[in-house]
Amino acid sequence: MKKTWWKESVIYQIYPRSFADSNGDGIGDLNGITSKLDYLKNLGIDVIWLSPVYKSPNDDNGYDISDYEDIMDEFGTMEDFDEMLSEAHARGIKIVMDLVVNHTSDEHKWFLESRSSGDNPKRDYYFWREGRDGKEPNNWGSWFSGSAWKYDETTDMYYLHLFSPKQPDLNWDNPAVRKEVFDMMTRWCEKGIDGFRMDVISLISKPEGLPDAPLMNELYGDCGCTANGAHVHEYIQEMNRKVLSKYDLLTVGETACVTLEEAKKYANSEGTELNMVFQFEHVGLDGGEQFKWSTRKMPLVPLKENLTKWQKGLDGVAWNSLFFCNHDQPRIVNRLGDPSDELRETSAKCIATCLHMMQGTPYVYQGEELGMVNYPFRSVKDFNDLESINAYYELTEKMGWKPSEIFPGIACKSRDNARTPMQWDDSPNAGFTTGKPWLAVNPNYVKINAAEQVIREDSVYNYYRKLIELRHTYDIIVYGHYELQLAEDPELFVYTRELDGQKLLVVCNFSDHEREFMPDEEFRDGKVLIRNLDNNNILDGILEPYEAYVIYAE
Repeated sequence: MKKTWWKESVIYQIYPRSFADSNGDGIGDLNGITSKLDYLKNLGIDVIWLSPVYKSPNDDNGYDISDYEDIMDEFGTMEDFDEMLSEAHARGIKIVMDLVVNHTSDEHKWFLESRSSGDNPKRDYYFWREGRDGKEPNNWGSWFSGSAWKYDETTDMYYLHLFSPKQPDLNWDNPAVRKEVFDMMTRWCEKGIDGFRMDVISLISKPEGLPDAPLMNELYGDCGCTANGAHVHEYIQEMNRKVLSKYDLLTVGETACVTLEEAKKYANSEGTELNMVFQFEHVGLDGGEQFKWSTRKMPLVPLKENLTKWQKGLDGVAWNSLFFCNHDQPRIVNRLGDPSDELRETSAKCIATCLHMMQGTPYVYQGEELGMVNYPFRSVKDFNDLESINAYYELTEKMGWKPSEIFPGIACKSRDNARTPMQWDDSPNAGFTTGKPWLAVNPNYVKINAAEQVIREDSVYNYYRKLIELRHTYDIIVYGHYELQLAEDPELFVYTRELDGQKLLVVCNFSDHEREFMPDEEFRDGKVLIRNLDNNNILDGILEPYEAYVIYAE
């Protein structure tokens, strides 16, 4: 297996709006990020993945881009970006940009031209279609609820938007669109960035003819039909030839609806497309029967089965990205651990142990290293997230659900859970801002904050430091082959790793009670690399609630 820096890295995702505010306007910014680089250097991470900082009207918090080569006013200036990039590089930290090129903002100059007339040279940069029987051109629903089509009076036609109506989809079948995107990417690479995380990149190749899709609910067809289209690999290979292969980059694709076989193409070891992809099967396991809005806990046996499928399936032929959290996912302690005061930190460490000892590149989402938890939402008025708000009103007003039936599930799974401001200390607004924060700070910041955890040896933060240091020390953690044990146990997640005669045993008790487990004899004289509890002897064979440990044997 070929060794590379991006396989051996640990990546930290920053959601700039919620990370650190330097000027008191309540919105995180680039100078705020620069001010916290020493905190990240101390944590030990290698790479920052920066959620979008480009010019945007902020209909979808920066994922609706009006200018790919300018900085959002609230975040600062290009000079601020250059300073942050320089300061990060000075600390040995790389910067990966979020590449959002499935769609633009409806305020982007390309779209303004495209919608101006039917014969504009940029008309074919987007998908324009006439209505069908006085309605939308097809039955596709948007990922953000409602139809995926928006009527535009200027030319009496509809345009396609798989997300918000303010996010019209680019037509990648047009070579001029691809050239615009590749040229823009090249200019960012020349500036010195270190890679791209590619937003919904699996959706860029739409089905030929844009046919109706199977229904995803009683209202709309499933827009997942646009994933992994006929030309998607062709287009990414072209991107690789013309841009990515010319630089030493980390590239990861957000690939909704990806299968194992498709992932082997996107993240192939020959390097003709991307380094790795995000697959989302595992983070959908606690959804409801009809949609993701549910209060269910993540079931362990299906989780083990799914993660094992990806560990085994990509071993030697492609590369895994390892994550539970990002800006679109609620906090993992609520989903897989225990957010109570008694078990929150222990369970956060257990979850981290389980994930970071697998083969692949781990991603840490801001606040995950503190064991941050979901926000206590009480009303739909507490939400800022477009997806959550739209889903609430569509389900209650159009589909007849009672608010009391649907609100708990939306509150549990809302993307806003990940977007509440970073909890830096116990001062007002958690030290995030001196102004009014754009989104409410979780009231538990007084007891969950970075300042307290950095100096406390047994904190979640310092546990993450140890996990990251171990990955930098032991090749087996990065490259070792994975084998699951106790596949049907509903509470224990146990697996081994093996590389060149070395072995690891990873043991995690995902329950709130004691369990019996005795390591096999080959591990009983091994070295304990890390454990989240020290109040018993591993060879007593008793696991405490949410206890986790890792043993190394040669």
